[in-house]
Formats: sequence, C-alpha cells, structure tokens
Amino acid sequence: MDDERGEGQDERRGERRQEAFRALLRAQRVWDTELPAFDPATAPGEPLPLFHRWFAEAVAAGQPEPHTMTLATADERGRPDVRTLMLHDADVRGWHFATHVTSAKGRQLAARPEAALGFYWAAQGRAVRLRGAVATADAAETRADLRARSKGALAAALVGRQSEVLGSLEQLARMSEDAWERAGHDPAPEARSWTGYVLVPDEVEFFQGDARRQHVRLRYRREGATWARELLWP
Repeated sequence: MDDERGEGQDERRGERRQEAFRALLRAQRVWDTELPAFDPATAPGEPLPLFHRWFAEAVAAGQPEPHTMTLATADERGRPDVRTLMLHDADVRGWHFATHVTSAKGRQLAARPEAALGFYWAAQGRAVRLRGAVATADAAETRADLRARSKGALAAALVGRQSEVLGSLEQLARMSEDAWERAGHDPAPEARSWTGYVLVPDEVEFFQGDARRQHVRLRYRREGATWARELLWP
C-alpha cells in the first residue's frame, strides 16, 4: 500500500511539473517589438547581397551572436542531426564553417556531402534557411581560418576529439589547459583534423516575420547560372 501511495504521489508531482512547464511555455510571447517591413520586389537578383544586408541590419539591431547558425546533416542511416556553430564567411562560393573532420558532423558530411543551414535573428523577426552541397576548403584556407580565430576558439580546435566520449571533466580541463598554453605561444599551430567547409546553396529562403502572421517568405532557387525567385505561403 505504501508503495502504491508513493507511486501516486510521484505521478501527481510529475503532472504538476508538466503543467507548470506548459503554462510557462504558453506564456512566452514572440516579437514584442516593432518589426521591419520587407518588400520582396526590392530584393536583389541573387541571395548573397540580401544576406549581407540582413546580417548587417541584425548587428545594428543588437541581435546577440548573429553569426550563430544551425547546421543540419544526415547520418549513415539517413537520420537528421543538428547542432549550433558559427558562420566563418559568406561569399560568392558559399557559406563557410569549420569543424573537425573526425567529429560527428565531419563524418556525416564525408558520407553525405549535403547540408542545411538556419539563421534566426529574433531582434527583427527574421530567419534565413539554406540547403545545398558541401565541399571542403583547401588546406591553406583552413590554416588561415584557424589562425584568425580567437585564442579560446583556437584552443578548442587544438584539443580536437570532438564528439568522442569524454572520460571526465578533469580530463577535459587538463587537455584544455595544455591547448590554451599552446595557443598562446605557438604563432602557427596545427590542428590536423580541423577542416573548413563551404555550403554551396541551391535554395535560400528569407523569412520576415509579421505580428499578424502575414509573414513574407522569399525563396531563391538556383537554375543553372541564375536564380529564380518565388514567394511562399507562410
């Protein structure tokens, strides 16, 4: 009887926690600010200039870490995988990022060299989505990118072993300390598994949120050497 009473109490506590979470979730508001207008008729003929403009406007609007993005890949079974990382560049070749070739995403990209990227800039109710093939950058470009990183980011790259099982936090602290010292003393460190990647999009969508949910969605689709533009229902 006591066991049954205890199980019943645990169940009721679990239900209360779940209801508290739902109430908190439903109380959240979206875009409690004035959102910019977006007229797709004024958009350029290709996506890169518009991405540059929106990125600069996100920075000016005070968006925290506007260069943060999500990267989606697929594993060997076709299951989707997603993580957050930093954009390193966006130029005529594509959108650049870097990771260890031995990491989970590095292995997935080696097996299936396609991916999707997502940016969300809440300060202006804007999002950008991209899909396309992924190519590796050459070694010289990867080394230059590594040397341009902050000391902390460089130290993390030097530690390597990303996505491997970690034995303890003490092991991480010890290896991170060694990598931090190396990053501070070696002007040209080498992280053999660190690799640059370029996503070459065949689709780029620009989403402008609207408080009345009349969102504007403009999609660019690559057609040979040019881009087709089309509006999407929100």
